[in-house]
Formats: sequence, C-alpha cells, structure tokens
Amino acid sequence: MCGFGGEVRRDGEPADVEAAARMIDRLRPRGPDGTGVQAQGRVALAHCRLKIIDLSDRAAQPMVDPDLGLTVAFNGVIYNYPELRRELQEHGYRFFSSGDTEVVLKAYHAWGERCVERFHGMFAFVVTERDTGRVVLARDRLGIKPLYLAERGSRLRFASSLPALLEAGDVDTSIDPVALQHYLTFHSIVPPPRTILSGVRKLEPATLLILEPDGRQRRERYWEPSLTRDPDKADWTRQDWQEATLEALRTAVRRRLVADVPVGVLLSGGLDSSLVVGLLAEEGQERLSTFSVGFEAVGGEEGDEFRYSDVIARTYGTDHHRFRVPTERMLPALGDAVAAMSEPMVSHDAVGFYLLSEEVAKSIRVVQSGQGADEVFGGYHWYPPMLDVPRGDLGVDAYARAFFDRTYDEVAATVPPDRLPARDHAYELVAAHFAKPGAETPADRALRIDTQVMLVDDPVKRVDNMTMAWGLEARVPFLDHELVELAAS
Repeated sequence: MCGFGGEVRRDGEPADVEAAARMIDRLRPRGPDGTGVQAQGRVALAHCRLKIIDLSDRAAQPMVDPDLGLTVAFNGVIYNYPELRRELQEHGYRFFSSGDTEVVLKAYHAWGERCVERFHGMFAFVVTERDTGRVVLARDRLGIKPLYLAERGSRLRFASSLPALLEAGDVDTSIDPVALQHYLTFHSIVPPPRTILSGVRKLEPATLLILEPDGRQRRERYWEPSLTRDPDKADWTRQDWQEATLEALRTAVRRRLVADVPVGVLLSGGLDSSLVVGLLAEEGQERLSTFSVGFEAVGGEEGDEFRYSDVIARTYGTDHHRFRVPTERMLPALGDAVAAMSEPMVSHDAVGFYLLSEEVAKSIRVVQSGQGADEVFGGYHWYPPMLDVPRGDLGVDAYARAFFDRTYDEVAATVPPDRLPARDHAYELVAAHFAKPGAETPADRALRIDTQVMLVDDPVKRVDNMTMAWGLEARVPFLDHELVELAAS
C-alpha cells in the first residue's frame, strides 16, 4: 500500500517535478518506508512506499523497466500476483523483483490496458509508455483505492488523495454546487466523478483513463456487475447458495493473506469481522492478531462491544488487543481525523477508526476488515421497503424516501441561492442509475447503486483514509469482486 501523484502535460512543456514532490510530502503517511520521483519530458511521477510485498529496494517506485519502456506508480495490492507472475514467466518475461508492482508492469506489456481484468485486488496505478507517450490510469473494480484528478489548462495532475493535489497548488477550491447537493442528500457522499471542490474530480471505479500524446483522452469502464438471476443457478437450493457463498468467502480471505508481513483483523465483534476471523482460523492462522476499539459508556449506553469480540477471540485463540479510548482523547483527535480525510465525511465512527488505526499500526501493517458486507448482502434498513414497490415501478421514489437525508426543497432551504443547482441532480442520478439495464427489481437496483456509489464514497473511503493516515493497509474480503458477482446473481 502506498501513495502516488504526478503530472501530465499536453502542450509539450516539461512536467512540474517540484509539484509532484510536494504531493508526496502530503502523502507520506500512506507510505512512510521510502519515496521516489521520476520525470521524463511531459510526465512526472512521485511515490511513497509502504513495504508489504517484496520488502527490498528492488520493488521501489516509481518502477522503471527500461527494456519494456514502461514506468509505473502503483497503490494497492494484486492478490493473484504469484499466479500472474508464473504465467508471464511462461511467456518469456524475466523479473528483477519479487513483488506485485513489477507484475503490473509486465502484465500491462503483455496484455495491454485490459490487463486489469486479470487482476484480483485493490489498486490504483499509472503506467507511462516511453516510446508512444501514452499514459494510462486505472482504478480497481470497487473503488477501494482512490485516485483524484485536477485538470487545468494543458495540465492534468493526479494523486492518491485530494489534499495532495491541493499541496501541489493551482486548484480551483470553490464549492461545486451540484456536489454540495449530493453531499447534503446522500449521507455526505459525492458520487464520482465529482468531489466537493470544483477543481478536483475522481476517477470512477472500474475505469481506465487513457491519455494520448496528442492530448486526446478517453475513459473505459472495464467491469459492471449484473444484478440479474443466473439461469445456470435457477435450480440451486438454499444450501447450494450457502455453500457457494462460504467457499467464495474462504477464497476471499485466503487471497488477502498474501504479504511478506503478518496480517491481522479489525474485530468489531459483529457478524462480518467475526466471520473473517473464523475463516482465517480455518485456514490455519494461529495466534492471529485481532484488534477492537471501545469507548466510555454515555447516558447508560455501552460504548463498546468487547463482550462479543472477546467471545470470538477466545473461540479462535487469537492474540487479541482491546483499545478503550477515553472521552478526553476524542475531541483532540477530531482535527487530525478531519485532516486525514480526502473529502468531508460525517460518519460517526471516523474518529474511532482513526484512533484504532493509530494503535494497530504500532504492532502490525496489514489487517483484514469486514467493511462492505452490508452493501453486498443487503444489510441496511432501506432494502426491505424496496421489496414492496409495485411491479413496473423502478423504485426511485421509494429509494429516495428511505435513503435521502433531504429533499431538493429541504436542500434549498439549507444553502444560499448561489450554492443551489437549478434542478434536483441527486434525484436525477438515482433515476438514471435505476433505469440502466442489468438489475431486475427495485431491491436489485438499490443494491447496485449502493455497491457502486455509496459503498465507494462512504465506508470504503473512510477505511482507506483512516488506516492509511497511519501507514496501515486494510483489506476487505467482502469486496472480492468474484464474491460480489456471486451475491449479485
């Protein structure tokens, strides 16, 4: 796990290396183990590294392969890189490192930009082609790893966080009125490609951005899960589905053990993270490190769920760590937690996640987490009402009633007129999403938009921002794309 930034020019001028270096100053918590800057003509790349796979300097970034004429800056992990490496070696490729970064480079050379379809993992990366001048940026299927963009004149900058782009300078920081309406409507979510700032955009999940040397650019979406019933599974029983789901989860947690350092678990004591612990124990992980956070009781309400996490820890014999955060630590940590955000968030557990990550990072560098299960398996309260929508109704109004924080009129009463878009963009976005083919029922449509929009820019972003603020890599097995496809079918 790492952070990267860079700049591409379209006017023939050399890229601003100093601007790229300033981005890394802001990204350094994501990658405290080393930095690198590489520039060639109109492209400059900068990278900060968190050593997880191939701990040697041979895997330092930006990684240049002079024989292939390719350079990469990469954030994330490709879980199936050992298998891809063997396949590439069979095709005659020779490797100078043992990690997944070089596999990304060789895979790109072997299979082109659609190499992403072969990757099991979470990733954002940029590859530059020396001989053609083409630059390709990519983001993983479910947007687990971030990638922000700032385009001004003949220059495009990109980075693993929005604050890094601000550090580089010359960004329009005015509030985007459409984004503000989304933010006030969608539980503080601004759907991609927008951000709350007019001058910053984010690459959509499962998307390639190809920048040609003549200035042309194009986006390609390379993955779209279908929320339709699989006819090949029409005769499956409940037990068949249970067994298939269990096996897919086993595969997902097994994949996320790939590392050259120990892997632990953030154990809340809830169903999702407890399942992850149980499956890892089943995989033979002994004395697995698990971590729970709790707070002081307030008004007679308990501030922790240690009694549940303790049961799981005892059952599976984990090396369990409980962190109880005193109330006096919460308020002082608020400013730092906000500073760690790439975009504004109002989720109540952001500070808790931030403080937990601080403690966990003192003893381990990689953890698995139960994030994503509610969106993939329908765990939220607004899904059951979608089952009652009459046949023939897309379900847009039912979803808006159940999910929206404010109607357009309520937003209009909240913000000044110059910050209010002329029409209801939030409702239009849901209507357009629900009208797309590939989801059979209103509940399917709600699950699809939540998986592709809400999930990406609320829980997943929160996990990435708060853990990476301390150089902690969080892996999310419930967002294994094959598991997501199974649930969608």
